[in-house]
Amino acid sequence: MSSNKWTREELILAFSLYCKIPFGTIHIRNPHVIALAKILKRTPSAVSWKLANFARLDPSLQNRNIAGASHGSKLDIEVWEEFNHNWGKLSFESEKLLAQKTGKPIEDITEIETTNLPKAGKERETVVKIRVNQSFFRKAVLAAYNSKCCITGLGIPELLNASHIVPWSKDENNRINPRNGLCLNAIHDRAFDRGLLTITPEFKIKISRSIKRYAVTDAVQDFLLRYDGSEIKLPTRFLPDIAFLTYHNKNIFI
Repeated sequence: MSSNKWTREELILAFSLYCKIPFGTIHIRNPHVIALAKILKRTPSAVSWKLANFARLDPSLQNRNIAGASHGSKLDIEVWEEFNHNWGKLSFESEKLLAQKTGKPIEDITEIETTNLPKAGKERETVVKIRVNQSFFRKAVLAAYNSKCCITGLGIPELLNASHIVPWSKDENNRINPRNGLCLNAIHDRAFDRGLLTITPEFKIKISRSIKRYAVTDAVQDFLLRYDGSEIKLPTRFLPDIAFLTYHNKNIFI
């Protein structure tokens, strides 16, 4: 194991990985942990322990009496606070660092959609940054929910969305904040976006009365009404912020 202290850059990469893999997969056999260890020239054990150090700072885990690893550094706390106060800046910085250290384009590292990207210049940089941040948000939200819809439990990633609670256009500071996200299947994501359902500050599903203007077919019952009043499946970390849920209830739900 390297005896060197962790640098800020290394910690940013470690925290980024902490956000993007499910909590239960933080161990030395995880291929993502192994890959980061190789990049940092550290052991998988050292990397997994550092991810566990970040876990001790996570309020969602503390609320479930999961302590994480002790004896983290002051710099761990500083990086945690930096991310939590500027998700957009730090998420992009982490992906850019990873691209630099691997010698690969950031578009390849983050597997973003490159179709119709501007060819060069400031416009391309702006679009790439937006897509990189969106990719980080999706990975962080899906990882928090173990890639399962919080309403139905559906576990097919291709059918899941990282849904913004407060819309992208309404809160620039929290566009990439995982606590502003829910893992929803495509149908419930659309219903949530249109205000046909909401999640209350008590984490309960609420279906809009406007649904009743449609014929209550078996499909309407099965896809929507049956979930009214049920509790969502909570994430292992990055619990939805009550303030964001309150906003959705008051300003989007109809």
